[in-house]
Amino acid sequence: MEDIVIPIVVCGMLFVALPWIIFHYITKWKTASTLTTGDEALLEELYQVAKRLDARMDTVERLVAADNPSFQPARLVHDRETDNQQLAEIESLLGKTERNAR
Repeated sequence: MEDIVIPIVVCGMLFVALPWIIFHYITKWKTASTLTTGDEALLEELYQVAKRLDARMDTVERLVAADNPSFQPARLVHDRETDNQQLAEIESLLGKTERNAR
């Protein structure tokens, strides 16, 4: 009896259980590496909040600089092309994804 059961169990493990486990984790890996629509919406919201906060910081720095002429902001200079290069890249990528979504 053991001569029949052991080969059947081994074949079942090799041809059923092992591929099932491998494909299960491949599927989990693929779904974990993609952004869901909720993730994209959250990233878009965070991007908009960051832009608003940046505009507010620029306003605060201008107000402080108007009151105190010796004030030197430690941040990046407002609307300098080299500083806004990364922001322009992000906006172009967002534009591409919005066009692809339509």
